[in-house]
Amino acid sequence: MDRDKIKGKMEDIKGRIKRQAGEWTGDQQLQDEGTGDQIKGKAQNAWGNVKEGAHDVADDVREGVDRMKHDMKREDRKMDRDIDRKRDAA
Repeated sequence: MDRDKIKGKMEDIKGRIKRQAGEWTGDQQLQDEGTGDQIKGKAQNAWGNVKEGAHDVADDVREGVDRMKHDMKREDRKMDRDIDRKRDAA
């Protein structure tokens, strides 16, 4: 899990607590601070999701490249065998 996702979730929880405490006590400023913390936390969590998605895409690309390299090597070996067979037959 991405560090930004964890920090964002913690900020969101902190904001929820502040906002709820503000509602219970009638403190509008505390409610507003809590709402701001929640928004900040959700944004940071979303950024963590974006970064995690980018890492997943990069991993998929690396795996695809590795698979292509493996397939190309196998095809090269097959071509070499075919060339050897044709040369031996001639």
